[in-house]
Amino acid sequence: MSRVVETASEFVRIEIDSSIATIRIDRPKMNPLSIEVQDALGEAARIVGADPEVAAVVLYGGEKVFAAGADIKEMQAMSYTDMVERAPLIQAAFTEVARIPKPVVAAIEGYALGAGNELAMCADFRVAAVDAKLGQPEILLGVIPGAGGSQRLARLVGVSKAKDLVYTGRMIDANEAMAIGLVDDVCPPGSAHETAVAMVQRYVHGPAFALRAAKEAIDRGLDGDLETGLAIEAMQFAGVFATKDREIGMTSFVKDGPGKASFEGR
Repeated sequence: MSRVVETASEFVRIEIDSSIATIRIDRPKMNPLSIEVQDALGEAARIVGADPEVAAVVLYGGEKVFAAGADIKEMQAMSYTDMVERAPLIQAAFTEVARIPKPVVAAIEGYALGAGNELAMCADFRVAAVDAKLGQPEILLGVIPGAGGSQRLARLVGVSKAKDLVYTGRMIDANEAMAIGLVDDVCPPGSAHETAVAMVQRYVHGPAFALRAAKEAIDRGLDGDLETGLAIEAMQFAGVFATKDREIGMTSFVKDGPGKASFEGR
């Protein structure tokens, strides 16, 4: 049975169906990510992260556009001191999305530009319609990415390609995005959400705490040196030995061979 969870903003809602939550941005016409929407995305991330019914998450902006960037009219009126206060809050909201302790896929139709692309990069994977356009055009406004673009983009596509996109502000299509590693799958227009749901469906009945531990180890490990990453991995590896799914998985492997366990998510 599906259900809808409202957030503090009318422009962001959560739709849960068959253990998959869709965080839906719906702010016509181009889903500009205003302060209200940014904060609501952080709230939505906390909600789905804590909901035991939710096994995986899709970020979605609808069939026409993912998110064409921040609300420039709102931002134009902000001063240096305003942004000194606001910039960490923008990043904190997006970090909430990046730290959802479950598999997350961004389903991209139309434009994912600026803050929209930065939001998509907070997901574990990205699916884009073949006619989608992605990029970091902030330089064309005389600024730079401020919601993680200079950091997450370089980690995804490498330093040189990230500098190309940030320095030029150019848009790239889905095929180029896939070629450089920004997008993981390309699909026909109008099918990004369906494709993303199919991608995360495999995780719905998986070992939830092992998936959480794997995400934590990979993401946190990338933030430091190898030795620190290995220490994080060792801690997470040992931790999953306290789960029921570890017992189920190993017992099933010994008895029936690999890939036949029926996990309980605990």
